[in-house]
Amino acid sequence: MPREAPYLAVADALRARILAGEWEIGERLPSRARLAVGYGVGRNVLQRAMDCLIIDGLVEGRAGSGTYVRMPRERLRLIRSRHRERGEGSPRRPDTRERGSADAWDAHSQVRVPAPEAIAERLAISPGDLCVRTHYEFLAGGHPVQLSESWEPMAITDGTPVVLPETGPLAGKGVPERMRSIGVVISTVVEVPRPARATHVQANLLGISVGDLVLQIERTIFDTDGRPVETADMVIPDVRREVVYEFGVDRP
Repeated sequence: MPREAPYLAVADALRARILAGEWEIGERLPSRARLAVGYGVGRNVLQRAMDCLIIDGLVEGRAGSGTYVRMPRERLRLIRSRHRERGEGSPRRPDTRERGSADAWDAHSQVRVPAPEAIAERLAISPGDLCVRTHYEFLAGGHPVQLSESWEPMAITDGTPVVLPETGPLAGKGVPERMRSIGVVISTVVEVPRPARATHVQANLLGISVGDLVLQIERTIFDTDGRPVETADMVIPDVRREVVYEFGVDRP
């Protein structure tokens, strides 16, 4: 049998001690350097073990202060589904139902924003080309659960009723329906998920600690000609949300 990775063994040991009540909720754990010496591992191994406990919601890191035991939180499931994008129903087993999904959002759009180089590359436009940038804060039960920053080239939507995603006749209907109304048909959505750590701004907006693990999803939407019509960066707090991708199977 393969030997368990050292960081997993350390995470299991620390998890057992926390659940046994060795440290109370809100209590500071020994320093990471001290714990690394105590378990006979390097600091990188100890850091990965702590990351596991942060993901579990058992501990939280506080910048410049240390690591503390936190009240365990239920990690809700967030389903990314092709069925939902296409407006189709999707039967699920009871254990895969999504709970705590966003039920409200705040949005702020800015028009004629020059595209930064990285955004321009994703949209296949020139740096400085004008875009509509929209910042979203998604809420569930009044609590922030996701951030998103969306970019759309004004060359596609300028002068149309759907130039602003959250105003006009199709406000809040989503990119595919808005684009369809002006003759642009969506064919593909590409998402690239990457792990990251919360910045000060993200932590403040999401109600988490600076440095907490987050999942960043880079999404780009293409029309039937392969032209990018929108790109967005989504930020999801890993300690609260488990992201699941659901794929349908095409019927013959």
